[in-house]
Amino acid sequence: MKRIIIHWTAGTNFPNSLDLTHYHFVVDKNGKVTAGKFKPEDNLNCNDGKYAAHTGGGNTGSVGIAACGMLGYNDPKHVGQFPLCEVQMEALFKKCAELCKQYEIAITPDTVLTHYEFGLKHPETSSKGKIDINFLPYKPDLVAHGVGDYIRGKVKWYRERI
Repeated sequence: MKRIIIHWTAGTNFPNSLDLTHYHFVVDKNGKVTAGKFKPEDNLNCNDGKYAAHTGGGNTGSVGIAACGMLGYNDPKHVGQFPLCEVQMEALFKKCAELCKQYEIAITPDTVLTHYEFGLKHPETSSKGKIDINFLPYKPDLVAHGVGDYIRGKVKWYRERI
């Protein structure tokens, strides 16, 4: 595995069957991590159709992890009824750190990134314009371009402790 791409599901705060098909791991609002239908290794070869399709143009070699929530999100002033929460995201950061250790993934902007960041870096893909994750409701002062750095900082913090 060469990278981790972080998402929100754009659903409720708990996983559904579609979420479990599209992501290797999902994290609910209580911080419970649930494995998806496919293992990360299934994304080493995406030509067979048996893989977690989480990032248009970026699935091969990528682990997809998502925080459950953000259904109804329009903008930072209208986040909907299912905002991401700190407990949930801390569990996601910890899981990312564990995955970085397991797969020997360095924590850089090219290897641990949000779907939003992937779309900015790869505008030729269908990930262009994706907004997950460009906002954290419990950290409203973070601007979109700062969210990825914040996440990487938290993942590094957890990685240093495992």
